Amino acid sequence: MWLEKEIQCPYCWEQIEILIDPAEAEQDYIEDCQVCCRPIHFRIHLDGKGDPEIEALHENEI
Repeated sequence: MWLEKEIQCPYCWEQIEILIDPAEAEQDYIEDCQVCCRPIHFRIHLDGKGDPEIEALHENEI
């Protein structure tokens, strides 16, 4: 079952919903904002309880 979380776009600051695959403990990918269409660099880490720690960064932030 996928996890649904709200994050704030680092470009337009709008709240958007993302889906997280709980089977992947470490995730690093780029997805466009649903509002402004700019590329968001997501870094996601699931802690020991399966709760996600989400970083939503500008595309060029590492």
